[in-house]
Amino acid sequence: MALPEGILALPITDWENGHQNFTVTLTKDASFNLRLPFDFSQQEKNYQATTKNFQWLIQHAIDNNVRLRALGNGWSFSDVAVCNGGLVDTRELRTFFSMGNSFLSPQYLANGKTAQDLVFTQCGMSILQMNKELEEENGWLRCLRASGASNGQTIAGATATGTHGAGYKVGAVHDAIVGLHLVTGANRHVWLERASYPVASQAFTDWLGAEVFRDDDLFNSAVVSFGSFGFVHGILLETEPIFLLEKHTSSNIPYNDKLKQAINEWKFEALHDFLPFPPESPGRSLYHFEVIVNPHRFAIDDADKGVFLRAMYKTPYRTDYDKPALPAGKFQYGDELLGLVQTILDNIGKKLTQKLVPPLVTKLFPLAFAANEQATGTIGEIFTNTKFRGKAASAAIAIDTANASRAIEEIVELNKKTPFAGALALRFVKGTQATLGFTKFEKTCVLEMDGVESVTSRKFFSSVWDRFEAIGLPYTLHWGKINFNLTEPRIRQMYGDAAVNKWLTARHKLLDNETQKVFNNAFMERTGLM
Repeated sequence: MALPEGILALPITDWENGHQNFTVTLTKDASFNLRLPFDFSQQEKNYQATTKNFQWLIQHAIDNNVRLRALGNGWSFSDVAVCNGGLVDTRELRTFFSMGNSFLSPQYLANGKTAQDLVFTQCGMSILQMNKELEEENGWLRCLRASGASNGQTIAGATATGTHGAGYKVGAVHDAIVGLHLVTGANRHVWLERASYPVASQAFTDWLGAEVFRDDDLFNSAVVSFGSFGFVHGILLETEPIFLLEKHTSSNIPYNDKLKQAINEWKFEALHDFLPFPPESPGRSLYHFEVIVNPHRFAIDDADKGVFLRAMYKTPYRTDYDKPALPAGKFQYGDELLGLVQTILDNIGKKLTQKLVPPLVTKLFPLAFAANEQATGTIGEIFTNTKFRGKAASAAIAIDTANASRAIEEIVELNKKTPFAGALALRFVKGTQATLGFTKFEKTCVLEMDGVESVTSRKFFSSVWDRFEAIGLPYTLHWGKINFNLTEPRIRQMYGDAAVNKWLTARHKLLDNETQKVFNNAFMERTGLM
């Protein structure tokens, strides 16, 4: 079969995600690799030709009755974004553009915004490379507003599942997106933006050749849709002037009423004895706040069995700072919780014994979360690249931050009955407008349970979900992490019928029946999202 220039056959019949906790069997000869059809310097020509290649792939899938999904860096722990048909590797699609003012709407410019505030990028751009391009290589001196704990995801993959970080004032990665270019059929591609926040001019959408929708409901539905609204080709991101983050860590913080006030009410000044600076002071503003809990060594009002804190302050950019050292080999995620779990896996090796994990967690916690650690860097330097290593399991629950302390205490009690092969981290995130964004609470606490991939870990996750439901504690689950208990009734309970129906209506409006079949998958079948 002759393929268009820029499309290559990808001869794979199965695919395993990066964290090695699931594998999908693929249809033979149904997977492809997309690359730029022409010389890299021909950016506009490449972009428009690639739109046509996405359309060709959709027609090919319709003609051959196979499903397709875009493939990024394989970051997700769940099968939400893959299918058992074919995968389309998009990682070579990394062209990005600055926007001229002629491409911007009069309303956007009238709000004091300029082209400098935006970057338009193809779907295959990784957050790692985007940070580098914005912060260093092209002299943009800009940065993304938010990042996950690590940055290996493609930008399309990060938005697909709601990658969030801990920017309690700025929200998740996708909350900085102001425009989406979706290929939604063999003869259709669309530009989406909010009617309440128009950004692109007619000159830009004419250049794309796309059908234009300025509609809050459509945009908010598509921005977190796990690859089911067609191929995300281009993403328009709002950036901001480059800034620095000052990272500070503290250990042995007593779990008491002051800590509860900080995490339940976001009154971080209650922890003034343990934070290096007030939440707000001249030239310095609290940006990131995180609590790490070892459930195997925890007691109320006992500093020796207390929690760890990580706080990051946003400060103006300057050049006279010592750049943070690259992560040491023993913690490939820098000092993030999942890196601790990966190190445990390295120590245990193949002879995994569940009872070995709790003492190892306790032993390694002081190494992973050293007290009084300090580092200064850009967002791209602080949230660094990640290397996969070993079978880890990660589940993330979003709750209203008012319930944060209750959630910790419930999980610690469950851990006494069935010790969890891992630990907990609480990150605090501004709520999202995305219709099915899992950081849906106005003040969201994301409670992450990172552990060793095992039957026992999955039973522990189930026990937490079941307990929260039993006590009436509302929660949602990260789309891209372990979430095997999601069903249609649960999703409707989490988000409400109105939100789920609005999301489904948006999908049906943008994709015809034939194209919907191409982008359906097993996850959508079992969760009623088709």
